[in-house]
Amino acid sequence: MGRGKVDLKRIENPTSRHVTFSKRRNGILKKAFELSILCDAEVCLLVFSATGKAYQFASHDTDRTIARYRREVGLLGSNDQYCRTMEFWRNEIEELERTIATTETGLKHLCGEDISTLGMKELKQLERQLKTGVERIRSKKRRIITEHINLLKRKHRALQEGNTRLQKRIKLQELRDASIGTGILDPNPCNAFQQRVVDDGILH
Repeated sequence: MGRGKVDLKRIENPTSRHVTFSKRRNGILKKAFELSILCDAEVCLLVFSATGKAYQFASHDTDRTIARYRREVGLLGSNDQYCRTMEFWRNEIEELERTIATTETGLKHLCGEDISTLGMKELKQLERQLKTGVERIRSKKRRIITEHINLLKRKHRALQEGNTRLQKRIKLQELRDASIGTGILDPNPCNAFQQRVVDDGILH
């Protein structure tokens, strides 16, 4: 059976009123906590009982949240400009400190440090991050090695071509020296000129 509809009116019985207050107070404090965690909201809840006892929940500093509320609704005093400036920079510093702390913690986790408090979900996420990082590093290494190998191949081909041209020059020079040594000269100047053109073409 579902709950019946509750009439929203003052509970006359003091005992019932106290019990209802305790239950609903705990419920609304729990909801405020969940809202701050799930939605990353800045929540401040103040509850005063009929006897004047105060109960509160604040996801951040209570004074800071109240000061922020006063600024938002325009409840500013004589020193509010100064207070607002100080409050702004204090918020900025706190935010930077939280960011630095989060970043440092993440770096430690990536180095395998301070992971004793991590649960299975956080460990799996960290493992995925590490695998992604390793794959990127390996890909970069493969690219650098491939580029280096290609450069060495180009240098090797250039050396081979230079060596081939040098061997041809040496062989032609040896043939000329042998011709001169045996006294064999071409009596036709045109043939000598054509042979020189052919030799130059081979060398180049």
